[in-house]
Amino acid sequence: MQEKRITLRRLAAVAIAAGLPVGATAPAFAQSDPIRIGLILPMTGPFASTGRQVEAAAKLYMAQHGGTVAGRKVELIVKDDGGTADVTRRLAQELVVNDKVAVLAGFGLTPLALATAPIATQSKTPMVVMAAATSSIIEASPFIVRTSFTLPQATLGIAEWAPKNGIRKVVTLVSDYGPGIDAEKVFVARFTRGGGQVTDSLRVPLRNPDFAPFLQKVRDEKPDAVFVFLPSGVGAQLMKQFTERGLDKAGVRLIGTGDVTDDDILNDMGDAALGVVTSHHYSAAHGSAANKAFVAAFGKANNGMRPNFMAVGGYDGMRVIYTALEATKGAGGEALVAAMKGQSFESPRGPVTIDAQTRDIVQDIYIRKVERVGGQLYNVEFDSLKAVKDPGRGQ
Repeated sequence: MQEKRITLRRLAAVAIAAGLPVGATAPAFAQSDPIRIGLILPMTGPFASTGRQVEAAAKLYMAQHGGTVAGRKVELIVKDDGGTADVTRRLAQELVVNDKVAVLAGFGLTPLALATAPIATQSKTPMVVMAAATSSIIEASPFIVRTSFTLPQATLGIAEWAPKNGIRKVVTLVSDYGPGIDAEKVFVARFTRGGGQVTDSLRVPLRNPDFAPFLQKVRDEKPDAVFVFLPSGVGAQLMKQFTERGLDKAGVRLIGTGDVTDDDILNDMGDAALGVVTSHHYSAAHGSAANKAFVAAFGKANNGMRPNFMAVGGYDGMRVIYTALEATKGAGGEALVAAMKGQSFESPRGPVTIDAQTRDIVQDIYIRKVERVGGQLYNVEFDSLKAVKDPGRGQ
């Protein structure tokens, strides 16, 4: 806890160093000024899949709902941070000071969101987190609203499903940063509470991971399953090494959060992914009419690309921003954050609410299995947990 307080104090100093005065007020906008939304995403580098998906979804929402809100033009300014926190911080500063954005949005990874939080606080700029998923992000600024998910939310489903379905001994394998640690913590707590045993917990470097030595250790331990969390876009490499190391033939099942069977790359994994069970808040195979329309429109606008869970975070994020701007008649700052709180609507993922107290998302979590449908691989839902709040801070 002391380390967390030190980190937040260090981040708060960033805004002052950036030239944003303590207690700065939100900028006043003339009625004729456009409403600018700064979208900061990793468009290049190892996490470019996240940026591509969120940007495409944000632009789709704008194309469907028009380029004006409350009688003013909306401008989306997309910036590439390459997945580097120092770059994110600089871009956020430039967007607030030079472009006078009404909203900061995007944030593909937890360190990138945390780097921006003090700037949002000092400039009183609402900050919509469309991707990053560590529980504690929401506490870093009163101006943060999240439309993605938290890892504890996503982990809860598989942690409760596994011990009820013949999985008694598990090794956890997660990326070594905030979301991975969140996932590990919640999985161990809930899985063992259900009677399971975690025999080892392995953490893999976030950048340039080589899963082979970790997977060999898993095979040597002979668990019933390995629970995996990886950031979006990395699952294909893990799946390849999983089969190369023969874990599938050794009878070790692969379970995890839905990041590992990300819709954006699932078809590239091939038959090795068949039967993998995960829990998550979105699948392109979700059967609602709203999702079928979303998937069709997304594919049509993006050369057949399939939306993933990052896309739905971006799409819903734009909806939350548009709805709040309508309510405030284009006003920003604290009023805009207040108008985001408590929103409830039918998302392509299902019913969602922005919790009025926490500013975090409440949503259904689905248990899914990878199956071949119409010649393609999909995460097919077969069970769900309803209206799940983030359980991470209660662990």
